[in-house]
Amino acid sequence: MSATASHLTRAHALAGDYLRAQLAGDSREALRLVDDALASGVSVRDLHLGVIEPAQREIGRLWQENAIGVAEEHLATSISQLVLARLYRHLPRVGGNGHVAVVACIEGEHHELGARMGADFLEMAGFDVRFLGANVPRESLVALVRRLRPAVVGLSIAMTFNIPALEATVAELRAAADPAPTILVGGVVVEMAPELAQRLDVCVFGGDAEALVARCKEKLGC
Repeated sequence: MSATASHLTRAHALAGDYLRAQLAGDSREALRLVDDALASGVSVRDLHLGVIEPAQREIGRLWQENAIGVAEEHLATSISQLVLARLYRHLPRVGGNGHVAVVACIEGEHHELGARMGADFLEMAGFDVRFLGANVPRESLVALVRRLRPAVVGLSIAMTFNIPALEATVAELRAAADPAPTILVGGVVVEMAPELAQRLDVCVFGGDAEALVARCKEKLGC
């Protein structure tokens, strides 16, 4: 087994321990697990994809099935936010590719963890990233895009009742700059409603941060 495969295997093995730390509300244990993994050579990429992402998906499943409450879901997610902040300074950065990317959760969308991971992966791929976080007012987002003229705008949506806001945001972004930026949409809703891609004429990438990067590179030829 190669070193890379071995590290990814270890990351997957850590996911269970990390999830247990989240459910116990033990942020110190979660941070310790990540720090130890980094020290042993596990990459930031593998920690994102092999530990944090699957653990968060399980947290979401437990919440949807009423196995945990809203408070427990928020606590678990806040631990992952803390871990991502810890990992940020360890991001491996390649040379810049000359493209600006704006990543935001649409207005009314408060689930920002997936968008944060997507922004980190774009930064690792050489994009100059502006991450705006949760619940970004449409008017402010459009004004920023008009000023920055980014090559890419990544929008995150997790709740189906925010689809009308997404539709309005996409329409206004297209009119904000000439040429219009490449618009990519990710999040749980995309997995539930794949027809959004065709209806809005946007690229979709589900909840996979690596897919976001691949889509960006494909569209921009970089």
